[in-house]
This record gives sequence, structure tokens and C-alpha cells, in this order.
Amino acid sequence: MRLDKYLKEMRIIKRRTVANALCNNDKVSVNGVVKKAFYEVAVGDKIAIRYGENEITHEVIKIPYERKKK
Repeated sequence: MRLDKYLKEMRIIKRRTVANALCNNDKVSVNGVVKKAFYEVAVGDKIAIRYGENEITHEVIKIPYERKKK
């Protein structure tokens, strides 16, 4: 699952467009490395999001079910 979609599905960020913008502006890092929105999230990844002077950390325990388009 894409990083921006994961952040939205797990309700860490309310909208996918906001998650995408944060990723593209180098505000999201995975395992200490800045990643873009298209990064494929894996179980065990540690995600850090910087909002100004604040930082949110999150560890991926499981990836939510992704619905298939018909």
C-alpha cells in the first residue's frame, strides 16, 4: 500500500491530498529515510511525520485490507 494512502487509511492524516503534500515536501520519513508518497509500506516500518516543530511517530503493525476495484 502506498505511503500516502496508508496514512489516510490508518487515520493518522485525515485527507490523502494532505498526506501526499507532506510526503512530497520531505516531511515524512520511514526508518529514518525521507520517502515520497509512492513508497510501498511494509510491516515493521517506523514512520515519522514532522508538523512544524512537532513530530508524530508510528510503527506499522499490519497493513489494512485494500479494496479491489471492479
